Amino acid sequence: MSDENPIVAVAKRVLMNNYRQAPVVMDRGFGCQLWDREGHRYLDMTAGVAVCVLGHADAGLAHAISEQANRLIHTSNLYYVENQVRLADALINRGFPGRAFFCNSGAEANEAALKLARRYQVTTSKKPNRLEIIAFENSFHGRTIGALSVTGQAKYREGFGPLFGPVRFLPFGDVEAVRSAVTTETCAVIVEPVQAEGGIHLPPPGYLQELRRRCTETGTVLIFDEVQTGVGRTGSFYAFEKERVLPDVISLAKGLGGGVPIGAILANEEVSRGFEPGTHASTFGGNPFATAAALYVQDAIDRLGLLERCREAGAYLANSLTRLAERRRPRTRGARGRGLLQGLVLDGDATPVVTKARERGLLISAVGGNVIRLVPALVVGKAEIDEAIEILDAVLADV
Repeated sequence: MSDENPIVAVAKRVLMNNYRQAPVVMDRGFGCQLWDREGHRYLDMTAGVAVCVLGHADAGLAHAISEQANRLIHTSNLYYVENQVRLADALINRGFPGRAFFCNSGAEANEAALKLARRYQVTTSKKPNRLEIIAFENSFHGRTIGALSVTGQAKYREGFGPLFGPVRFLPFGDVEAVRSAVTTETCAVIVEPVQAEGGIHLPPPGYLQELRRRCTETGTVLIFDEVQTGVGRTGSFYAFEKERVLPDVISLAKGLGGGVPIGAILANEEVSRGFEPGTHASTFGGNPFATAAALYVQDAIDRLGLLERCREAGAYLANSLTRLAERRRPRTRGARGRGLLQGLVLDGDATPVVTKARERGLLISAVGGNVIRLVPALVVGKAEIDEAIEILDAVLADV
């Protein structure tokens, strides 16, 4: 497709130039498929960047949000919102005892988590000098100033200083660095259970447990950024379940609303005391519309057995990618991931592969420079995975 598409032409004139968008205008979708305005069909292995956990145009989700829109879309947090209360209860009953706060995105959730940790240490724990945040190299936590400040990739921070601080970045997976850097002067540690945007990096066995141990010893707030790994993406509802680690705060977004914008943080009873009336808020956060979508997603995950399906499909995808990597060496260096958060590691820039795959009808994305990320809907089937691997194989043979 050329830039002659009228929508693309207008977009180039009226939108800010902050995205590298493919010259494609999507028109409709169903399940793991999308069609553009010209009628070209695409197999979607991005799911709106790990957002559309139920796939596109899920009839039940459409009905739930339509029904809610006909009753009530927004009231603000000046009043209790029934759906919000029910959603908080559902998320806590998934295995994280504590309290919830709702916002609109992953970056907002991480921003709220940082504010909560800072205020808890300074006012509740009466430790005003506990200000430093520990984060990790290759991490990604969002684009707001606070979230950007703890993102361990310099390319995202360039040109936006001075940023929130103090922040110190440690190598991801280095236990000794954690033991040395996390002290009784550390406010909080923020970490992704799997580094997604940085290149699908998994923690070494026992690493997150050691991080939990050190934070407990020093009274440091441990924040898990589960924006991409949460809501079933790794095969359990929360990624921390597989690590047998319970953080103090977790952030959620992406798949939480199945495509409707919503974010959340959950904090244990002790740390949640850092927020008191008037200390933090979100006008749209947890409104009836967004929480109706999220409640439907909660129900669908259980009703359709999507956690088990994710584990099975994830294992199948991982094995398929491993075989593909072995077949296409030295162009490929291996595969890694967990559940339906999988990556194919290349020997160079992944962008040309993403472009060629799209031209052949497969939607994937590049992370960490040389990694192809596949994060399909949790409803993806084996036939769709086979199709994706077949197209990827052909692209790797050509590029």
